[in-house]
Amino acid sequence: MNFNKIYALGLRHLYLIMNSFPRVLDLIYWPTVQIFLWGFISKFFTLNSDYYSNTVGVILTAAILYDFLFRASISFNMMFLEEIWSRNFTNLFIAPIKISEIIVSLTLTAILRTLIGLVPAVLISIPLFGVSILELGPPLVLLLLALYLFGISLGLFVTSGLLRFGPSFENIAWASLFFLAPLGCIYYPIDILPNILQILAKGLPLVHIFEEMRSILLNESVNYSNIFISSIISVIYFVIGIIVFYASYFGAKKRGTLINMGE
Repeated sequence: MNFNKIYALGLRHLYLIMNSFPRVLDLIYWPTVQIFLWGFISKFFTLNSDYYSNTVGVILTAAILYDFLFRASISFNMMFLEEIWSRNFTNLFIAPIKISEIIVSLTLTAILRTLIGLVPAVLISIPLFGVSILELGPPLVLLLLALYLFGISLGLFVTSGLLRFGPSFENIAWASLFFLAPLGCIYYPIDILPNILQILAKGLPLVHIFEEMRSILLNESVNYSNIFISSIISVIYFVIGIIVFYASYFGAKKRGTLINMGE
């Protein structure tokens, strides 16, 4: 694996972001809107519900973590789509670059896009709503890692679909996380779900991550087994995502559809 190639691929996308004000604005705008929206909704629940002892903190922290997951997945997908939209897709795959180098580059660069959008929103939530995700303490790092890995895994699945079905599959990039959100139990405990959906939900790392988040904020206790389980599940999805990506790539290569991508 050539780290100079990985750096060059990442630098290309970084230049695209930093030299385009609309791109930077787009990265910052949506997370900020999410913070305002859920912050005010949380304040409303505080006045009308006593289910949570810290409604604003719990719901807004959940919204921030979920947006981190969403941004990680979408950032991975968007960089892949940028290659298609700019008609650079064919050049990317005929260049002497390994598939593993492309995956590593997109994975590392996606975190920069994610942080550009999320950090300002997180900073806004502190003075406006008195909520900081840092209240989760050291477990926050492990929770973010599990979320990021799962987000990248979803990105791999979507880009695999792009390789298999072409640009028409790009709508799935936006829909994938919205489809999983109800099973992720982001804003409510898993007990809310019907029994059969609870079984499905436990196969996702999101349930374990957000259950642990609520436990830390409400009970001030850390159950590292939940964090460990979520990390293991995320790793499994990541490995499966890489396998599916390779399979889709070689399938597209065999069918000769790579050359027509984006045309």
